[in-house]
Amino acid sequence: MKRINLLLLVCLLTLSAFAQKKGKITFTVSMENPASHYFHVEMDCSGFKGETIDFKMPVWMPGYYQRMDYAKNVENFHATDNAGKELKWEKAADNTWKVNSSNAAALKLSYDVKTTRLFVATSYVDEEKAYIIPGSAFFHVADLINQPSTVIIKPYEKWSRVATGLDSVISKRYTYTAPDFDILYDCPILAGNLEELPPFTVRGIPHRFIGYKLGDFDRVQFIDDLKKIVEAATSLIGDIPYKQYTFIAIGPGAGGIEHLNNTTFSFSGSGFITREGKIRLLHFLAHEYFHHYNVKRIRPVELGPFDYDNGSRTKMLWVSEGLSVYYEYLLVQRAGISTEEELMNSFRSNMMNFENKPGRLFQSLTQSSWETWSDGPFGRTGDDAYKTISYYDKGPVVGLLLDFKIRHETKNKKSLDDVMRTVYHEYYQKKKRGFTEEEFNAVCEKTAGTSLKDFFEYISTTREIDYPFYFTYAGLSIDTNSKEVPGGWLGFGTRLRNDSLFVSTIDWESPAWKAGIRTQDVIVEIEDGKISAAKLNDLLKTKKPGDKLKITFLHKNEKNEKEIILGQKKEKTFIINHIPDPDPLQKLILESWLKG
Repeated sequence: MKRINLLLLVCLLTLSAFAQKKGKITFTVSMENPASHYFHVEMDCSGFKGETIDFKMPVWMPGYYQRMDYAKNVENFHATDNAGKELKWEKAADNTWKVNSSNAAALKLSYDVKTTRLFVATSYVDEEKAYIIPGSAFFHVADLINQPSTVIIKPYEKWSRVATGLDSVISKRYTYTAPDFDILYDCPILAGNLEELPPFTVRGIPHRFIGYKLGDFDRVQFIDDLKKIVEAATSLIGDIPYKQYTFIAIGPGAGGIEHLNNTTFSFSGSGFITREGKIRLLHFLAHEYFHHYNVKRIRPVELGPFDYDNGSRTKMLWVSEGLSVYYEYLLVQRAGISTEEELMNSFRSNMMNFENKPGRLFQSLTQSSWETWSDGPFGRTGDDAYKTISYYDKGPVVGLLLDFKIRHETKNKKSLDDVMRTVYHEYYQKKKRGFTEEEFNAVCEKTAGTSLKDFFEYISTTREIDYPFYFTYAGLSIDTNSKEVPGGWLGFGTRLRNDSLFVSTIDWESPAWKAGIRTQDVIVEIEDGKISAAKLNDLLKTKKPGDKLKITFLHKNEKNEKEIILGQKKEKTFIINHIPDPDPLQKLILESWLKG
């Protein structure tokens, strides 16, 4: 028995030594003809001997919870040994290239990457810029994510700047290093003639904002606002875990992705033209910035180490995303930028989006988190797509009520802020891992000093939320009554495409739904005449419930004609007001919640 144990120990030590051996990997990225929408990659690696070596490319990008299948854009793949001899290879899986390396001391992979869409989770190259998602550009050796790497960028000759969260090699321009592939895949790269705004420091830590096609806006005021948001976030958690942070704006568009020491996002200064646009844009940036705490460090246990081959499902995106929405509102308000009314209207919008749609009856928060990986919005397609909710809407609402609950139970001595700080310190800093669903709930209950079993049903079930009960804790009232919307209700939205009026959205169980109209149907005529989206809206305003409309439409290329009886649409508006004569605890809860 002792001999067997000794032999096992020797084997384990040998395997451990092999696993810890560091190979050498260098990527060189070039884009000599960016107008082609291709960029070229060469991967030089040594120290990985074997008859065959599997090289893998991620199928997804942490922070964007959908399969992206990046490998499908790899073309013109070649593998050679250190003497330049071509090596045989085969596709062993959709994202795996098996190279017959024959124990070569060094290998070179070369390949092109096709780009077709400018989006925060996809690489894109054109005449003006290159935005590179490392997971769509760089292979890793199977099961060796912990390997360090060097990245050399060769920008197009007319470009002058590169922005990334990777550590730069001071003595070598456009050369960067990553200690492992988790870090490499966490740092997108933007190249072009970029503009950098004045940097700022918070607690001695430098923060940069750099991007492409920023537009016209008050840059000084913007950086002042952004600094206040960062200060509010760092004050909430009490720690800054990075050495520097970079905001990377990739140009006009939509969406953002969070990273450990950077965030990449679509941005246009035109968003600052109106007050509403300014607050919306600052909320967005606060959200992406706060993610470096909440999801990158305060994270469900499933979100690291990542499963790059299959994706990493979790039931806790209502925490990672929903509570980040919650805190984006609070951070902008606590930074002194938004008003209490604007803060309340943000929550009203989430409540209206959630409560006025049928998905609340069919899908829980944990289900929407888990199912988001499937095709369709939050995991469902076809008619079932209307039986979904968004954790971006219900998540912040639950966060608000949970915060009020904790403050009430502790006489305002504790709050959801304490929950976030506790999880950060206990799991990220001390245990250096993510938390389970049970562990997060336990921290909430310990902070509140009471059982939250009933409250957690708002998360795990479709139980109806008692809004007035929780809003009263903060001396607030909320109107949850349904109001009749003027005009006749048909129940679909449209979008003009190629001179055809397509159905883009449809309300579940609406008159149009019951008549068989679905998304992607084409509206041919209404009342025997062609009609635009604007004219349809104007027409409905002149109608009343019970009126009839004759609609001709194409469903799966078959012509249908239906006479539809218009309905009465009802919506909840969730108007929030202060109650008269709040007691001292109610006043204290509201004041401290707003100030942080």
